[in-house]
Amino acid sequence: MSEIIKHNGKEAFSILIVDDELGIQDFLQRSLRKIYTLVEVAGTAEEADVLRMECSFDLLIIDISLPGMSGVEWWKSIANQIEHSDVIFMTAFADIDNTIEALRIGAFDFIQKPFRLEEIILAVERCFERRSLERENFVLRRQVDRLYLFEGMIGTSPQVQDMCKLISRIAATPSVILIEGESGTGKELVANAIHKESKRSGPFVPINCGAISPELIESEFFGHKKGAFTGAEYAHKGLFSYADGGTLFLDEVGEMPLSTQAKFLRVLEEGRIRPVGSEREIVVDVRVVAATNRNLKEDVQNGLFREDLFYRLNVLTIHVAPLRERKQDIAPIVQYYSKLLATQLSLPPVPFNHNDIQQLAAYDWPGNIRELKNMIERCILLGKLPDEMLIANTGRSEKTVGYPDSWTVDEVEKAHIVKAVDNAGGNKTQASKVLGISRKTLCRKLQAMVDNHADD
Repeated sequence: MSEIIKHNGKEAFSILIVDDELGIQDFLQRSLRKIYTLVEVAGTAEEADVLRMECSFDLLIIDISLPGMSGVEWWKSIANQIEHSDVIFMTAFADIDNTIEALRIGAFDFIQKPFRLEEIILAVERCFERRSLERENFVLRRQVDRLYLFEGMIGTSPQVQDMCKLISRIAATPSVILIEGESGTGKELVANAIHKESKRSGPFVPINCGAISPELIESEFFGHKKGAFTGAEYAHKGLFSYADGGTLFLDEVGEMPLSTQAKFLRVLEEGRIRPVGSEREIVVDVRVVAATNRNLKEDVQNGLFREDLFYRLNVLTIHVAPLRERKQDIAPIVQYYSKLLATQLSLPPVPFNHNDIQQLAAYDWPGNIRELKNMIERCILLGKLPDEMLIANTGRSEKTVGYPDSWTVDEVEKAHIVKAVDNAGGNKTQASKVLGISRKTLCRKLQAMVDNHADD
């Protein structure tokens, strides 16, 4: 039997027994109160209705032959109002028609009188086992919703949770958004989430401003007429036209040439574009989301970015925290991408145990999520955690992750050995001196760790 939630030593479920026989009421109430938190009784459907208005019951045990309105008729009248209750029917005159009718209207079980107490308890336990699973599944779904609030945006850290709340709040507005963050933190995922939550009818159009030559960037943004410049053999629609009704995502906006910035500012202010070589302006409805890994304020001070455009883009700034500042997100990110990439590569996913996650959390991930994702792909290809992450990754942080109270001595020893080798820059002779063991012993222990991990 699955574990059932307890409250003050009793199973935290409530039961309403509806039977006109006082002996049955008393017997079941006394017996079930020894196990469950709340057990109430009623002799008629009307009395049961009064109790039901005062309390929400997880389970109703109803006699079919009640005085006045029958048990089946009463359940039919209230079933739609009791979304989270189950029902077990009892009767002294069981026949196939009654059984079929009871099951048809959603009965969990059907018990014939006279019955043994064990029969009732077993039926109730089976019912609450299912209810416990439903509760667990509900909690898990909420946890999954919390982890994967938007596609690809994963984490339980306060930084991620606050960012997702902000996205939900501002997505439907037309305001320009500036996303700041280091390379690899997932700024495009944030922009895409803003677009999807906005419910805009047009497409999400991303462009890396640093990947277009300065000579062509205006044509890419605004389009051009045929013959507008040498090589313009055909008319070309720009990205603003393609993104009409949707969102234009400007990645690395700090790379935009100064000569283009003034024209871009005008489009943001007026909502009109003029294709290169054209005298006619075109009205566009485009929401602009920009992103940068540079300090635009410093670029403004150094004359590399227009101040007026900076203030126009900086209506609202979303900061995407680097992975080293939200290490609690590493485990769910690893779980997400290990399944996703394994499917894409048609290879079995690599199980990451507690020690593996501790190894990953000890590293600072300068390449952020992009670097972690690439490492997970390498793990799947190798079938194990790469040795440089397991043993001697010299780029790891010097900060200790500590040893939880739940760890075994063996786990602590392994973590301490890895930390010593790491602090020694991979020098096993130096690490062995710090640990107070011979170099040969250290090498043997490290090899055993690698072998054990390969066997996991």
